[in-house]
Amino acid sequence: MAIETGLSHVYPMGARLNERGVLELGGCDALELAREFGTPAYVMVEDDLRTRARAFIEAARAAGSKAGLAAESQEGRAAGSQAGLAVGHEHLAIVYASKASSCAALLRVFAQEGLWCDVASGGELHLALNAGFAPERLLMHGNAKSEAELRAALRHRLGLIVIDNFDEIDRLARLIAEGELADRAAQPVLIRATPDIRPDTHEKISTGQADSKFGFAMDQVSEAILLVRDVSGLELQGIHAHVGSQLLDLEPIHRAASQLSTLGAFPTWNLGGGLGVAYTSHQRPPSIEEYVGAVIEAARLHLGAHDRLLIEPGRSLTANAGVTLYTVESVKRNVSTWVAVDGGMSDNLRPMLYNALYEAEVVDRFGGDTACVLAGKHCESGDVIVREALLDDPRAGDVIVTPATGAYGHAMANNYNGVTRPPVIFCKDGQARLVVRRDSLDDLNARDVL
Repeated sequence: MAIETGLSHVYPMGARLNERGVLELGGCDALELAREFGTPAYVMVEDDLRTRARAFIEAARAAGSKAGLAAESQEGRAAGSQAGLAVGHEHLAIVYASKASSCAALLRVFAQEGLWCDVASGGELHLALNAGFAPERLLMHGNAKSEAELRAALRHRLGLIVIDNFDEIDRLARLIAEGELADRAAQPVLIRATPDIRPDTHEKISTGQADSKFGFAMDQVSEAILLVRDVSGLELQGIHAHVGSQLLDLEPIHRAASQLSTLGAFPTWNLGGGLGVAYTSHQRPPSIEEYVGAVIEAARLHLGAHDRLLIEPGRSLTANAGVTLYTVESVKRNVSTWVAVDGGMSDNLRPMLYNALYEAEVVDRFGGDTACVLAGKHCESGDVIVREALLDDPRAGDVIVTPATGAYGHAMANNYNGVTRPPVIFCKDGQARLVVRRDSLDDLNARDVL
């Protein structure tokens, strides 16, 4: 299913310029949003989030049907059955990576749409449970899970714990011996394998290479399998692998499945995810249908008969559903034209961490041709949001939009330079609602002990 917008595909579904030439998001005027809620502000289009979740589920149903398998009914999906989307003898579950954005309103949307959720810490577990995810629809990832986090996972009896290392096996065995299992039922687990595949993505979000902090090397997996199977109270269901995020080429999925097939037969496989998204208008990532089809086909070709396949779409569920609004504080012209806004690396760290590219527009004057550097307000020369922005005659007081910030904006927000973290606003049918408030100045002192 294609996600259509009235503007470039980097913007949320339904985004358009209204009759006054002002950006509308979920039917809400961006200038009015800036006036009502202030800037910087994260704006999420709720219908976009729901449409993407449903598109992944429908793509799984279609790919399963193409393979000659009967999909479960719409009613079954809406009821949120534990197994996820059942397709014939298989079970397909779409798993949201909560690290991309974990505000309660967003997590609640995906819980309502029948997705699973991946948590990578005790904090993310807390957020997912409070947002309405049933424990059996949660995966716990992580290369350095603490004893407290594992204890919480066992007590809640999560759907799956993904075991990352030998120390974790020892720790789980001890906790189970101490009586931490919920209802004394065995805890389902996966073993994370590292298939030594480096996809074409940024090195800081590549996770499948041999020298990785994540998972067991391929020559260690057999030993890990034996050790896990020897722990009474752990139920080994299968293997997990994740080659990296922001994948724009699907071929590594097939290579990973081919390598994993050497480990044996298992009822459950998780081939990770990381479907890439468009951050700029020239980027054209694979479609949802192409991505889901590639994962299902890789499993069919390489992994043999299995009962469940988990698919992790990563940031593609949220990135393009959100934008960030800023206000221009100053315009300085020296060698370059520097447009300084009231946010920056406190609300979007990705350009500084990964040299990530973004686009920007003045919300009521799209299509400018003035070459600018869109800079943040922080005391760092590297605090640049867009190095090569094209804006229409930017001036102080303008409201600027950067699209595709629905993933890793709110999640990575910080208080550098004492800047308060932005609010999150949900827009739907012309109505805007605050779902995360802006930090107050008192919040900056909330954890101080004097």
